[in-house]
Amino acid sequence: MTEQIEHSLSPQDCLVAVMIAVSASDEDMRTAELVKIESTVNNLPIFADYDMDRIGVVSRTVFDLFSVEDGLDALFGLIRSDLPERLNETAYALACDVGAADGRLNERELRLLEELRYELNIDRLHAAAIERGARARHMTL
Repeated sequence: MTEQIEHSLSPQDCLVAVMIAVSASDEDMRTAELVKIESTVNNLPIFADYDMDRIGVVSRTVFDLFSVEDGLDALFGLIRSDLPERLNETAYALACDVGAADGRLNERELRLLEELRYELNIDRLHAAAIERGARARHMTL
């Protein structure tokens, strides 16, 4: 018998879930990525009324889903149902920022971003612009 995991997410929870999913995708949540998530939630207007304690709840939800078969599909299903379509590009931009935060993207992160781009129906040209912006913001000397 498989365990059924049911969750409902606010739009802000969905954005946090996307960021956590990218960070956790390679099974190595780096400090730079976690700092980026916290900084994003602390500073972006979309999170102005967001309860920071929800980050732990959302993290557990993502980890729960990642621990079951088809969990990534379930996460994408939640995001598609609970995130307003007008925030799809925002979600992708935040995902790219977290992925770029540590200065490198590995194969698993790239694959998740590719799947996320598809699931959120992000046009390839828009995705390229978002990706380039993330790369530019996270350049080092």
